[in-house]
Amino acid sequence: MNEDQVKGKAKDIGGKIQEKVGEAVGNRQTQREGVSKQVEGKVQEKAGDVKDIFKGNN
Repeated sequence: MNEDQVKGKAKDIGGKIQEKVGEAVGNRQTQREGVSKQVEGKVQEKAGDVKDIFKGNN
């Protein structure tokens, strides 16, 4: 696992938590930000996967 994969996973998890907090308190802005972080994290994680493929660490 490379740095991008780890950071991406962390953003994804943080975004899920933020989304759920937004749901719990009824704050749609917080929910949207959480979903946005999840997408950002998944993209970063996939970028890390691609780096691994090119480095031959698959």
